[in-house]
Amino acid sequence: MKTEEVPQDLKYYKDTIFRDVTYAVDNEGRYRSCLSDGWEVKTDALDLAWSDVNEQCEKIRQRILRGETSPLEFHAVKNLMNVKLLSAYTGFSKRTIRKHFRPEVFSSLSEDTLQIYADVLRITVDELKRLN
Repeated sequence: MKTEEVPQDLKYYKDTIFRDVTYAVDNEGRYRSCLSDGWEVKTDALDLAWSDVNEQCEKIRQRILRGETSPLEFHAVKNLMNVKLLSAYTGFSKRTIRKHFRPEVFSSLSEDTLQIYADVLRITVDELKRLN
């Protein structure tokens, strides 16, 4: 692809400071990095991926309403974090995090523990305790 053909689809990057870096061939035949505001094919793939995440979040939301899991699981999945990744960021063991997914355990967590999760998930403790 030539530098002047680099896609500029603004669906995800409109009004943001983020842009994609892609590589294209300039007029002299050399590869150069170019900024792109998005690409329709990539946008379609992102739409599909986010649709899957939103579907998974809805299932977890229903489980929360039935008292089967805690909001922590919802926020982790919403932020694309599995137990292993959440463990790496928080320093809690995977086993401990799975325990914290249990509503009765989650409701008894200390403010310090909740703050660690909130910081990692980039939300407030109040947001962590409820569904958005």
